[in-house]
Amino acid sequence: MRYLITGGAGFIGSHLSDALLAQGHQVTIIDDLSTGSINNIKHLQGKNGYRYVIDSIMNKPLLCELVDGCDVVVHLAAAVGVKLIVESPVRTMELNIKGTEYVLECANKKRRKVLIASTSEVYGKSTKVPFNEDGDLVIGPPHKGRWSYACSKAIDEFLALAYWKEKKLPVVVVRLFNTVGPRQTGQYGMVVPNFVRQALSGRPITVFGDGKQRRCFTHVLDVIGALVALSQEPAAIGRVFNIGSANEISIENLAKLVKKTTKSKSKITYLSYDKAYEEGFEDMPRRVPDITRVSKAVGYKPKRDIDAILADVIAYHRNNNVV
Repeated sequence: MRYLITGGAGFIGSHLSDALLAQGHQVTIIDDLSTGSINNIKHLQGKNGYRYVIDSIMNKPLLCELVDGCDVVVHLAAAVGVKLIVESPVRTMELNIKGTEYVLECANKKRRKVLIASTSEVYGKSTKVPFNEDGDLVIGPPHKGRWSYACSKAIDEFLALAYWKEKKLPVVVVRLFNTVGPRQTGQYGMVVPNFVRQALSGRPITVFGDGKQRRCFTHVLDVIGALVALSQEPAAIGRVFNIGSANEISIENLAKLVKKTTKSKSKITYLSYDKAYEEGFEDMPRRVPDITRVSKAVGYKPKRDIDAILADVIAYHRNNNVV
């Protein structure tokens, strides 16, 4: 099959390219390198069936040309990281909403299947844990910047499913929960690479808030397996799927585990959300996915626990001198 990956030079996109090429598929990626990195994909140069284009998905004529030449579009291009989202809400909404609109318009012209990457953020302030795909979305007020991302991704989902219902464009929506692994950068506030980098350099490991907030971390390779399977599963069309792990850990305990695993002498410090992001910043105390649907659809079951995740991230940082 011929795949087009938007945001393909990003953390997840580069791993997806690896997996698809290993299975014998053709892969074209488009990325403007605003948050992705050429270092993530330089090892792919020269491989049979691989092509990359450095440009933005906002270049609609080029995007449509690339869509014409593929069978499946995996749409990963988006604003990423809480820090970037809080600092650049206009860019966040424009890229997420217009970018997805362009992808769907181009795909609809040639009836190409589209897998849309959404996020656990769309559940907002819901307290009905674990989060089920059919549950209500509880978004915070519009004057608080962090909810602009959740709202923009929810609109992406509405738009994608509307294309399926009205135009019968084959679409699949996936909500990703805290995907972690090698190549992920802490530049935009990603907690695991930030903790690992701080621990390895001997700097304080900085926990935002009181550290009691709990998250479920999933290894990128487990996520990639689900993305590939769902992109090829006819019964997945027109549906929304959570992809993540149901194993929770508090951010405070994550910091302690990183310190222990790296044998670091770093101190663990705490920084209020107001100072870390913006005044009145709201966070979700728990973010746990119900993965029953994706398990039934493609047999998904995460194989790597938090210890395996940290081992891979730490090894990547050490081998690449990422400090």
